[in-house]
Amino acid sequence: MKSSKRKFEPQSLKQVLDHIVEDKALNAGINNTRVNALWYELMGAHMTSYTDKIMLKGNTLFVSLNNAALREELSYGKEKIIKMMNDELGKVLIEKIILR
Repeated sequence: MKSSKRKFEPQSLKQVLDHIVEDKALNAGINNTRVNALWYELMGAHMTSYTDKIMLKGNTLFVSLNNAALREELSYGKEKIIKMMNDELGKVLIEKIILR
């Protein structure tokens, strides 16, 4: 009778956790949490006091702001914000920002 032992290659803890996140479809939730935290970190306290809600859907970041003048001002710097956030994330996660 043959033994059906599986041979496993040693993996780092990071590799194992990445595999679990991908398998369990947790990636979207984790990315959303990371982007939320990063928005507040990069934009500062003044900006975040006008931020109502941040949500990442696919590669689009939706930001609800409660100040029309600020929304207009930020609309001119969308590309800079995208680059800054993606640089901090270490990957291209955000391709578009919609300010509401």
